[in-house]
Amino acid sequence: MQNITSRPQTVLCLASYFKGVDFIKSCKAQGCRVLLVTSESLKEENWPREAIDEYYYMPGPMDAWDENTLLEGVNHMVRTEHVDKIVALDDYDVEKGALLREHLRVPGMGQTRARYFRDKLAMRYMAKEAGIGNPDFIAPFHDEVIADFLGRVPAPWILKPRSQASATGITKLHNADEAWALLNKLGAERVHYVLEQFIPGDVFHVDALAYEGEVIFAKAHRYMSPPMAVAHDGGLFRTHSLDTDDPINQDLLRLNEAVCKGFGMKYSAMHTEFLRAHEDGKYYFIETASRVGGAHIAEMVEAASGINLWAEWAKIETLPAGESYSLPSTKDDHAGIIISLARQEHPDMSAYNDEEVVWKMTKPQHAGMIVSSPSQARVIELLDQYAGRFYEDFFASVPIGEKPSS
Repeated sequence: MQNITSRPQTVLCLASYFKGVDFIKSCKAQGCRVLLVTSESLKEENWPREAIDEYYYMPGPMDAWDENTLLEGVNHMVRTEHVDKIVALDDYDVEKGALLREHLRVPGMGQTRARYFRDKLAMRYMAKEAGIGNPDFIAPFHDEVIADFLGRVPAPWILKPRSQASATGITKLHNADEAWALLNKLGAERVHYVLEQFIPGDVFHVDALAYEGEVIFAKAHRYMSPPMAVAHDGGLFRTHSLDTDDPINQDLLRLNEAVCKGFGMKYSAMHTEFLRAHEDGKYYFIETASRVGGAHIAEMVEAASGINLWAEWAKIETLPAGESYSLPSTKDDHAGIIISLARQEHPDMSAYNDEEVVWKMTKPQHAGMIVSSPSQARVIELLDQYAGRFYEDFFASVPIGEKPSS
């Protein structure tokens, strides 16, 4: 029998969506045994098969795995597998990872802490407790509390699902009649939402790595269109990095450190969003996540900084006992990304051949690319130019909640 103290670490990766390829590769490069639990519908995706030792498949919708089925499968798995680390690669997997850690007594973030990185109501209360600015909000449980909020806080408001990802399921409400109609329609389900003030402003995101409770790497970026507007109104997803000497950049990095410490993050990648109000320039916390940002933000961060968030997160998670992590050297360029749904199954992006283009998307019915330059102005110029061309060459939209055919 193999000596338990000498065997390689075994990392159980949860990926209800196809992502985290570089994380998996990095774990294998560190000498780990890698187990992947993913959705049955993703069997044929381009997983790094040379880096995965065993696959396990979950039936059903990608964002709604049955917890009992997952637990039963893992109970059977651990009869022959030692599990040392459990890592959630997608937002929808964070709570599942926490459940499994507590069930198997594996070190890492448990269910209570995980709520601060998935449950938008829990995030609001934690940010408030940590002294980080929030939009005014309530838990829409009690009728009197709701009535007070609607009378006290000027419209519009937004109603957010507590545990959905990105802008999914968010509704903007313009008056009290509209708010009550939706809340009454939800009935008992309204406890799964948070009601908060809508504040017009610019939306930013900070993508970071935390190690031993400290932020050891962070890049701040500005969404050129807020994710909620892209999701609900259609349009292009665009975001770009900020200048390091920009006062807004410095403010955002300080706020991100406050979130890391206030929320008790110890070891992880983080994706945190903030809003800067148009009216008074104040900053408001929107949400945070214990994962790498979606929409190929990781590739954009790497183009600007040289840091692969997936790979470095894996190194942090699999660090051998007694060893310390050191961040690789970084560069300080600029990068931006533009993504659109496409009318074509395989859009031809060959005409986008500026030397600053460093990455192009290959997903069916999507067009997208990353540009990188030492100049922020050049990055923004290209993203603006490409926006007009994308609308003419590729742009398509579908109603929110639906997916393009492929």
